[in-house]
Amino acid sequence: MGYKLELSEFFSEIYEKGEFPKFKVLINGKWVSTKDSVDLISPVNGEKIAEIGSVSKEQAQEAIDVARKSQNSIRDMAGIDRIEMINKIREEISVHKEEIIKALMLESGKAYSSASGEINALIERMRLSMEDFRKIMGEYLPGDWASDTTQKFALVIREPMGVVLGISPFNYPVFTSISKAVPALLAANSVIIKPPSADPIAFLMVSEIFRKVGVPNGVFQVLTGAGSEIGDFLVSNPGINMVSFTGSTAVGKHISSIAGLKKVHLELGGKAPAIILEDADIDLAARECVKGSLELAGQRCDAVSRILVVEKVKDAFIDAVKRHLSDYKFGDPVADKEVKMGPVISESAAKRIDDMVRDAVKRGAKILAGGKFNKAYYEPTILADVPRDAIIAREETFGPVVTIINVKDENDAINVANDSEYGLDSAVFTNNFYRAWSVMKRIQAGNVTLNAAPSHGTAFFPFGGIKSSGEGKEGIAYSIEEMTAVKTMIFNLSPGGLGKVYTGKFK
Repeated sequence: MGYKLELSEFFSEIYEKGEFPKFKVLINGKWVSTKDSVDLISPVNGEKIAEIGSVSKEQAQEAIDVARKSQNSIRDMAGIDRIEMINKIREEISVHKEEIIKALMLESGKAYSSASGEINALIERMRLSMEDFRKIMGEYLPGDWASDTTQKFALVIREPMGVVLGISPFNYPVFTSISKAVPALLAANSVIIKPPSADPIAFLMVSEIFRKVGVPNGVFQVLTGAGSEIGDFLVSNPGINMVSFTGSTAVGKHISSIAGLKKVHLELGGKAPAIILEDADIDLAARECVKGSLELAGQRCDAVSRILVVEKVKDAFIDAVKRHLSDYKFGDPVADKEVKMGPVISESAAKRIDDMVRDAVKRGAKILAGGKFNKAYYEPTILADVPRDAIIAREETFGPVVTIINVKDENDAINVANDSEYGLDSAVFTNNFYRAWSVMKRIQAGNVTLNAAPSHGTAFFPFGGIKSSGEGKEGIAYSIEEMTAVKTMIFNLSPGGLGKVYTGKFK
C-alpha cells in the first residue's frame, strides 16, 4: 500500500518541495538545504517517502562555531524565562501532536499506541522540567571545619558545560532527542542534536516548534547526516564540550575512543534478564514479559531480552505466554490503529533477528509461535529451551522475540543474569519481598524492577547502566546534573577580619 508523507503549512519551511520532500538542517535559527541527501524508506511499506539532508563538514563546523558564540544568549536569560520557554514549546507540541504522531508512525513503523506514547511522554517530560531545574542549585561550605581554611568559605555552584552534542537512536527519535535538548538548554548550554537518519522527521517537526517559539538563534541546532563520518567529525571536534549519546555499545566505545577529554555520557545496549521464580504470580509474569519483549517490536535497550524461568514453573509460564501473545495485534500500523506491533525499522533488521532465531534453533531451541518475517515485518515469536550459548541468549536482540531460558533455581538464574557484558536493566518476579530484596541486590545492572517489565516512560526515575551498557544517569533532575560542571568559589575573609581563628588548644 502506498503512503505519502504530507505536512501542514506550519512545517513548510523545514523541507524543499518536490516528488518527495527533502528535509533541511537547522543552523543559526534558519532551515538550510544540504548538497547531499539520503533516501528515507518507510518500514511500513518498504517505499521511499522522503529525502533527509546530509550535512557537510563545513556546515557542521559553522553550527559549532555559532553554538559557541551564541551560548551567552541562553546563559544570560533568567532561569524563569528558560522554564517558561520550555513550557511554551510543550504547549505548541500539544497543538500539533497528532500530525507529529502520524509522521512518526510512517517513518518508523511504530504502532499508534507506541508513537502517541512517545509524544505524550516527551510532553510530560517537559512539564516536569522544573524538577530538572532545581539541580542547578549550589551550596555554601563554611571553612572553619578544617584547620587550614578557618578564615575562608566556599560557594559550590553548577555552570553550563558550553556546547552539548546530543546523538539519538531510531527507536525513540523524538523523546530521546528532547530528553537531551531540554536539560541542556535549562542548564544554559547551547545544544546541537544529531537525530537518527532512519526516522528524523518527527523530531525535525518538533525542532520547528523550538525555532518558532523563539529559542535564541544558534542555541538550538539540528544536523542530520548518514554514516559515521559526520558523527566522528562532531564528536571529536574541540568546539564540542560534552557528548550525550544513546545507541549501541559498539558505537559508544568508538565515541569514547575519539572524543578526547570532553565529557561523555553514554546510554548503550542492554540484554535485560527477567527472572521468574517459583513463587511468582505466573500470569502477571507472563503478561509483563510479553509486553517487555514485544513493545515497540522489541526495539528497546530496556526490552526483556532473555527470560530466566525456574524449571518447576516453566510449563505453566509458557502456557501463559502463549495466551498473552494474542494481546499484541500484528500488522500495518498506519492502516489499522488497533495494531499494537508493526514492523521493525528495516528489512535488514528483520533478517538479522531471523539469523539469531535460526542459530538458536540449530542449537536446540524450539519455536512455539512466529519465527517468520516478510520484508520488515517480523512476527511476534516465542522461542523456548534456548541454550545459553546461543547468539540470541547473549547479544542484544532488538526484535520481537520472547526468549525463554531454563534455569535450575534462584542462584542459577542470578549467575546466568550476571554472565553478560551488559548491565542496563532487569526484572525479578516473586511474591516474597525478602527474597526479592536479596535477588535485586545481587543482580549486576543499573536498574532492577520487581514484578513488572522494565519501563521508563517520562524518566522520572534515574536510568543508566553499568559494564558495557554505558556510564552516567538520565532522568528527571539527573540529566541536568550530567550537563553541568561544578565550580568552587573560595572567599578569603581574613582581610576583613571576619574569619574564625583556629587556636589548636584542644589538639
